[in-house]
Amino acid sequence: MAVKTAESRLEERWRDILSVHARTMCEIDRVLHPHGLGASDFEVLDILASEASGEGDQCRVQNLAGRVHLSQSALSRLIGRLEKDGLVERSVCAEDRRGVYVALTGKGRDLHTEVLPLQREVLARLLGGRAAAHGSS
Repeated sequence: MAVKTAESRLEERWRDILSVHARTMCEIDRVLHPHGLGASDFEVLDILASEASGEGDQCRVQNLAGRVHLSQSALSRLIGRLEKDGLVERSVCAEDRRGVYVALTGKGRDLHTEVLPLQREVLARLLGGRAAAHGSS
């Protein structure tokens, strides 16, 4: 049997990360589907809930783009769907007409509160043991 090279170990580790990510996203999609959300939808709601914690607080779409790991156009379509469902509101920045803000609506905040425990349970179940195992090495 060939000895693993540093490069092959790095590649194996990368593939493990991708596998964990894919399994976790699929499981989040599965548990949130009955609520009309996917994993990426939830990420946007979750970031908005934490970044703009007060009623009417807004977040620049540009700031979301770097955090949700979607292209600008995919994020724009996702926000459009959330807006159509009454979960977020978009507005144009008065100082910079190119800037767009997004904020949770009351309905969006309520739905986020309702599904947050479901998403966190998936994270705990799929990643909790891994974090403890990696923390001890």
